[in-house]
Amino acid sequence: MKVMNQDERIHVLNATSTLMSVIQDIASSGLQEEAFYVLDIGDIVQKYQTWNKMMPRVKPYYAVKCNDHITVLEVLASLGIGFDCASKNEINKVLDIGVDSSRVIFANPAKPASHIRHAATVGVDLMTVDNESELYKIKKLFPTAKIVLRIRCDSEVAQCQLGMKFGCDPTYEAPALLQLAHALGLDVVGVSFHVGSGCQDPPVFKRAICHAKGLFDLASKIGFKPYLLDLGGGYPGDKGTSIEKIANVVNRALAEYFPTDDVQVIAEPGRFFVASAFTLATAIHSKRGVRSEGNGPVIHNMYYINDGVYGSFNCLLYDHQHVTPVPLIPGHGKLVPSSIWGPTCDGLDQVVENVMLHEMDLGEWIVFENMGAYTLPVASPFNGFPIPKVHIVANQEIWVGLKNCLPLTEEHFVIGNTPDNLQLGLDIGGTDVNAWANPGMGLMVSPELSSCEEELLSVESMDSPPPYLCDYVEINPIN
Repeated sequence: MKVMNQDERIHVLNATSTLMSVIQDIASSGLQEEAFYVLDIGDIVQKYQTWNKMMPRVKPYYAVKCNDHITVLEVLASLGIGFDCASKNEINKVLDIGVDSSRVIFANPAKPASHIRHAATVGVDLMTVDNESELYKIKKLFPTAKIVLRIRCDSEVAQCQLGMKFGCDPTYEAPALLQLAHALGLDVVGVSFHVGSGCQDPPVFKRAICHAKGLFDLASKIGFKPYLLDLGGGYPGDKGTSIEKIANVVNRALAEYFPTDDVQVIAEPGRFFVASAFTLATAIHSKRGVRSEGNGPVIHNMYYINDGVYGSFNCLLYDHQHVTPVPLIPGHGKLVPSSIWGPTCDGLDQVVENVMLHEMDLGEWIVFENMGAYTLPVASPFNGFPIPKVHIVANQEIWVGLKNCLPLTEEHFVIGNTPDNLQLGLDIGGTDVNAWANPGMGLMVSPELSSCEEELLSVESMDSPPPYLCDYVEINPIN
């Protein structure tokens, strides 16, 4: 694998600036007009430390669909995390960076036949099922697969409900599916559930784990030897949120229903790992003042920015997100009722319907935090507007912890010699970058991963998020 672009690499910065100053440096260059992201991989590492501290028994399998940016996958792989994939392309993306197939669960209960055949070819044998036809399909295409029965147990409050599409009834349907799987000679190894994405109902996890315990007991009586419990997703990841309440419920329920280590426990967090790691910067390119009757005073400002619901803000439609605009430069004076609109010609392309903002001018920047979940993977270049570029940063502590953790190597990082045009936020093509020297790309190397996990978990900042530590050198004029 080769670094195709110098600005795909991770820029190691020191402690002289904040995340906002990084954005400020790029935005104020005078040469950056398109929207862009800043990805702080230290935020992802901090989430990993938090997860291990709060739910040490539960191994995370990252939900690739949430954000499949290659650096996100590489960082998570370097931490030893598993992956929840929903298609053969997601499986390939994870395997291509060196993750072993044993660290992948094919967690889509309704899989196309070609995807099942592909999973069999590449050795991804762990997969979820919630209906009869899927069992027959797997019997025909991949009879040695390890089946995880997905049950339905919906959160009363969730950002995105999933039960209306996936999950069998644990009381009536699940026992019948266990009997059918046994009759077909298939191997049921566990039970999974998904309470809903962005869960705000922690007690639902206990109800689901209780249902799973009953099905473990029934499966054992039928003749299976179940050993895997999959807690699914639903863990919030925005700044200011916490998984503490969910963790307390999960830990108590596991101690009550699955008290021994005979059962392996995994989960499928997505937004938890990436939501707060991505910050989006957008520029105002047009402005319209709505006046009162006749030629009266302006009573509402309409700001048009260079990203919208067909791009990063698709999360408003598909993920039921609520976004908060933050002017990069704080304003002064009277607050004016305002709305924010995307760049396309579609009237649906509205980012914020009503917000109070100080008067802003063309060329000023508006920043949106918590933009890492269900944004980039769904973004499109509709109307010809580009998908925002991602600039990746890390502080020196994170660099020391990750630089030798496969699939990351020291070649992934840029230290103190970032090209001026990249500092200005310009896309550049890097043709002089050497291929990554990584003899172990074919397989994750467990001893190295273990040492990385040890080193990162011992970071002093485990109890509190690390500050965004950034530095940009003086910039010479561009000819």
